[in-house]
Amino acid sequence: MKERLIAAAVGLVPVLGAIVFGGVMGVQIIVFIALLIGLDEYARMAVPNYARLASAALALVGGGFYALLQWGSDPVLALGVLAVGGAMLMTAAMLRVPDTDEGAKVAVRLVGGLVYVPVMFSFLPFLRMLEGGVAWVFLVLVITWFGDTGAYFAGRSFGKHKLFERVSPKKTWEGAAGGMVASVLGALLVKWLGLPNVDWHHAVILGVLADAIGIVGDLVESMLKRAYGVKDSGWIMPGHGGILDRVDALLFTAPAIWLYARLFIV
Repeated sequence: MKERLIAAAVGLVPVLGAIVFGGVMGVQIIVFIALLIGLDEYARMAVPNYARLASAALALVGGGFYALLQWGSDPVLALGVLAVGGAMLMTAAMLRVPDTDEGAKVAVRLVGGLVYVPVMFSFLPFLRMLEGGVAWVFLVLVITWFGDTGAYFAGRSFGKHKLFERVSPKKTWEGAAGGMVASVLGALLVKWLGLPNVDWHHAVILGVLADAIGIVGDLVESMLKRAYGVKDSGWIMPGHGGILDRVDALLFTAPAIWLYARLFIV
């Protein structure tokens, strides 16, 4: 437990510093670093027999997409890089992998990684760009942390009915309900402290929506690890696993909250 707490504290310091004091650029940079680590973890999980080549290729295409999307002047160009790069990765998989079925699996996994990591990661800086951006980023973080904590304690105390045992045996409906209550409380807290222009009912909806989608993100990561035969996505955070293990819910909640905010609030 002590190792986990130390690792979490060491990881949180630069992240929180970038969010609060680094401006949009600070968030963009720290997300870019996390994205590259996440792509390497994904490559090692999804295509272990071609991990080095896959990691380099995903970093080139996914990193290029992210860089152009965040710092380029034409977002369509970033989509072009993603589309052409994805097509090239699929072609390389078909040509390099001798077995046709295995080649198809590698191709699909590589393209899936481009959607799962760089596309989803991109929405954290977009949240920082909104009016009151610091509070919006904290909203995502607080909802996720509160939801995880509430689900853990509610599940331990009351959990009886399995949520999705085939993918995540420990998750229960009781834990999910406790996590949702905690997420709503977290959303209301952030609204009160940093988002005065957001109506209370929007805060409640965001708490419910983000927690539900965060559960899906968690289950997707669990499903991928089971499919790829690994316990953790990586080892960079002692006691916590890899980057993807820590941000599985965030990858889904950040786009959802950004989209809701753009459609109904800002």
